[in-house]
Amino acid sequence: MDTLIQQLLNGLVLGSLYSLIALGYTMVYGILRIINFAHGDVLMMGALIGLSVIHVLQSTFPGMPSLAVLIAATVVAMIACALLAGLIERVAYRRLRNAPRLAPLISGLGVSLLLQTVAMLVWSRNPLSFPQLLPLDPIEVTQGDATHAPAITNLTAIATVAIAIVVMGGLLLLVNRTRLGRAMRAVAENPQVASLMGINPNAVIVLTFAIGGALAALAGIMMASNYGSAHFYMGFLPGIKAFTAAVLGGIGNLKGAMLGGVLLGLIESLGTGYMGEWTHGVFGSNYQDVFAFLVLIAVLVLRPSGLLGERLATRA
Repeated sequence: MDTLIQQLLNGLVLGSLYSLIALGYTMVYGILRIINFAHGDVLMMGALIGLSVIHVLQSTFPGMPSLAVLIAATVVAMIACALLAGLIERVAYRRLRNAPRLAPLISGLGVSLLLQTVAMLVWSRNPLSFPQLLPLDPIEVTQGDATHAPAITNLTAIATVAIAIVVMGGLLLLVNRTRLGRAMRAVAENPQVASLMGINPNAVIVLTFAIGGALAALAGIMMASNYGSAHFYMGFLPGIKAFTAAVLGGIGNLKGAMLGGVLLGLIESLGTGYMGEWTHGVFGSNYQDVFAFLVLIAVLVLRPSGLLGERLATRA
């Protein structure tokens, strides 16, 4: 039982990160019907920008509390990545809205490679240590016994899940209860009609990219805090897995992105933990990526529309 609880805790943290990233994919797809494959690398830029801000603050204000440093770095990274995502929309996607489907895909992959190269030149190709600014003291969730270690967590993991829940709830309120959210739904439904009603589709689309970029930066900071490192290639696999989560839940559906992210995190964690135990370590954490891609193949074959199977809107 302790092992099961431990894997569920690990999966919940991982799934929270996937959900935050998947929201960026699904928001853009809900409006433009394109997949922004540069989204994972915006996450990477957020983590590295946050790391640089942390170093600057710690060297300039050595007595600054760790929590204040982390919050300031996160805010700066989110603003920077929001601006970066808006720039990506303007440069890489705006002129390709009515182009064949393959064109924005190639453009997004090009931006992804560009961001990785820039990050490698600025921050080096080597993994960088990310300061642990929240306490990592283990918190026992279960007691454990002579044969099983207790299930443990820490404050960083708890904060990750809590922040993800708050942010995802706030995004749902934004889309469903605000003027900006109504504008997003109107542009997703029909941008031409929305423009006749006084809505600027370009502004709405840029804001959608910016919100997705800010969420990616937040996920990048949280991921680097949990794993203790950041590097120029860190956004690729999480980006692909978050895309898998969005497809699993029903791409274009915000609740589907959240559900898909949590389910994928749990599937990875449980699959890795129990497969490693059953095979005596032959198939362990090194094979956790297999589970994500098996899920993607199964969903595309059995239920291409995803579990919730609906979009933000159906464009006429």
